Amino acid sequence: MRTCPSCGEDNPDRFRLCGFCGAPLHPEPSGLREERKVVSVLFVDLVGFTDRADRADPEDVRAALQPYHALLKREIERFGGTVEKFIGDAVMAVFGAPVAHEDDAERAVRAALRITDAIAELNEESPGLDLAVRGAVNTGEAVVTLGARPEAGEGFVAGDVVNTASRLQGVAPVGGVVVGEGTERATRDQIVYEPLEPVRVKGKAGPVPLWRAVEARSRFGVDVDARPATPFIGRDPELSLLADTFARVVRDRAIQLVTVTGEPGVGKTRLISEFSAHVDALPDLVYWRQGRCLPYGEGIAFWALGEVVKAQAGVLESDGPDEAAEKLRGAVDRAVLDEEEREWVRARLAPIVGVGELSGGGAADRTESFTAWRRFLEGVAATRPLVVVLEDLHWAEPAFMEFVEHLVDWTVDVPLLVVCTARPELYERHPGWGGGKRNSATIALSPLSPEETGRLIAALLEEAVLPAETQAALLERAGGNPLYAEEFVRMLTDQGVLRRRGRAVVLAEGADITVPDSVQALIAARLDTLPADRKALLHDASVIGKVFWSGAVAAIGEVDEGDVRQGLHELARKELVRPARSSSVKGQAEYAFWHALVRDVTYGQLPRSARNKKHRAAARWVEELAGERVADHAELLAHHYTQALDLERASGSPEEVAELEALARRFLFMAARRYRTLDASISVGLLERARALASDDGPERARILVLLGEMLWFTGRIDESARVTEEALAAARRSKDALATGEALLGMAGILWHRGEGQREPSRGGDRTPREGAPRARAGRGLHDGSGSEHAGRQPRRDAGLVPQGRRARRAPGARGAGRQGSGVRGGGQVRPR
Repeated sequence: MRTCPSCGEDNPDRFRLCGFCGAPLHPEPSGLREERKVVSVLFVDLVGFTDRADRADPEDVRAALQPYHALLKREIERFGGTVEKFIGDAVMAVFGAPVAHEDDAERAVRAALRITDAIAELNEESPGLDLAVRGAVNTGEAVVTLGARPEAGEGFVAGDVVNTASRLQGVAPVGGVVVGEGTERATRDQIVYEPLEPVRVKGKAGPVPLWRAVEARSRFGVDVDARPATPFIGRDPELSLLADTFARVVRDRAIQLVTVTGEPGVGKTRLISEFSAHVDALPDLVYWRQGRCLPYGEGIAFWALGEVVKAQAGVLESDGPDEAAEKLRGAVDRAVLDEEEREWVRARLAPIVGVGELSGGGAADRTESFTAWRRFLEGVAATRPLVVVLEDLHWAEPAFMEFVEHLVDWTVDVPLLVVCTARPELYERHPGWGGGKRNSATIALSPLSPEETGRLIAALLEEAVLPAETQAALLERAGGNPLYAEEFVRMLTDQGVLRRRGRAVVLAEGADITVPDSVQALIAARLDTLPADRKALLHDASVIGKVFWSGAVAAIGEVDEGDVRQGLHELARKELVRPARSSSVKGQAEYAFWHALVRDVTYGQLPRSARNKKHRAAARWVEELAGERVADHAELLAHHYTQALDLERASGSPEEVAELEALARRFLFMAARRYRTLDASISVGLLERARALASDDGPERARILVLLGEMLWFTGRIDESARVTEEALAAARRSKDALATGEALLGMAGILWHRGEGQREPSRGGDRTPREGAPRARAGRGLHDGSGSEHAGRQPRRDAGLVPQGRRARRAPGARGAGRQGSGVRGGGQVRPR
């Protein structure tokens, strides 16, 4: 048996994920002990208890706190949180660590609200306790220590998000729960909030926005009446398939199972919504019942079926046990014709609607329950066609999956369509789902095409045509995922990054576009369902970039490449990465992240120290791969070394920083030379970065500046070119670099000619051109090349002052072949226009 490191439950050895909480069961790789995660921190504190405890006996204090601590721990864990510590009468809990969920912020607020209600119940049960609490939830990034044991007093979350949550709890009203800005933004659709006045708290420069959580919105089924405002794009064939399948169900009076799969946000819920509208538009009445499989909570194994039955019976969440039982009795009487069978069916339906206890769970009991539940649904479908929608089947318990298969295999002679939605993870937990059934079909939703995504974004912005730059930026980030597109547009609009300029919508210049919290939570939750070794592969791949190779991942993680290939194949099945048909590197399996955002979120989880080491390892792999063609990969090497340098500067040693500066400078310069004839503007950017890494008296500075001056000239920035070239000449003379001196003089000659200042000689500062042979020969050739432009421009005596230096360069030892070039400088310098 494997013990889950998250919830402590025992699992069979073959399980990769905990069957109780979904956490990975594999041990964490030894090389990675920390992750950066977006978490929601909950602080709850007893109000006024310190004064009471001051006058009470310690044993009485402990007796009063024990039921309080037990209640808090129970409610926090029920919503998937982890109690990090109890501090006297205060508790700190974390949602999103060690395992993230896509709705951690919502879970934290719901847990806090439930705690306030439970305290009132506890006071009723134990007169004299008279407890009162206040709480706060804050959401943000934190560093999480993997493998820490909170139950043993080991802290595992650190960051400003913790401190702020603590401060906000101190200003919360008695009996109330307040939240910070990140939490409110992530949960405003699920929680009712009341805005409060911003508050000043210790450690914050300005006032902190604050909201009071009033109540959680009901989650009874799915709100199918809320129609999306955006157009339905790119899913017409899938909608037609659902419509045709339902028509066949009605015509043949038979059951059909359709499973709609796809990554989060790809459009499963929207497709079901459009199908619901299609069914509503049919002339005949149809029963439409929906249920959702929950990832957490008590009694969730058959929650989705319970929602279906409650909807059919008209049972409301606010109904008491007696009223709910009476409504269930009426629904069973209408659906089951055999009077002798009604009580048997009702008794087995009662537990899943909350008015009875589930039977012992033996095989015989389960078979009886499955049969009774099926008889009820068959009876409903016999009255009129029935559509049962079961959402998020990837979270379903094995027992519920067995019931759905029982329903599909045994139902006969009634028009019943069962539509399930699920993520690709469904087939990891249930590889045989739907296989071999003649009445089963699967609709796999792929990302929208760029054209379709563009139409969606234009509709979201209410613009028929977007500027190409704006559309390209949004298309890249959306990656064909409709939810990602919507969340980006919403976030950028709220932040003022998307602005209207006349009739166009444009991105603000220099705007920093981050991943929306909602999208980050979705992706992080998927990553945390992976076994630790597979997640480590993604971490290593993210360092390389959106496109990566098996050998690079193996080198970074120091693991066998065969194991890497197998792992990447599994990740491709989960639609996290995708293989390339042919690799750009011989002998390597090439992959790309399914979405750039998956890469961004994965990379963002790496702490700085781990990123530093992995970037260095990636650079070493690229250098070994490139061999003599290292210049072709210079830009990639510069990227890895500059990333490592930035990280090393934060906490590294001066020696390590100096080493990385030299490596980064070398490859930036090499990449700039490669772009010299390809794109001068890119070359300028690379050189500016190299210049920032070169010391004033270092030998590399002069050559960097010479090339930068030349590239600035080619981009039309003549004045900047002159200033940089003057600086290059001074630096070259300080370092006694003959080649750089000659090239700088050549550059100045061109600039003087362009300005019509042919009579002025560049400042020489008293230094003489060095006498080394080969470099001086190249300097002479450079001066000759510069003189050629004079003939074309007919500018008199523009570089007469450079002639003696060219003459000396021509005569220097090792300058063989440069004689005619030196002579050309002399003759060219004295030419007269006719």
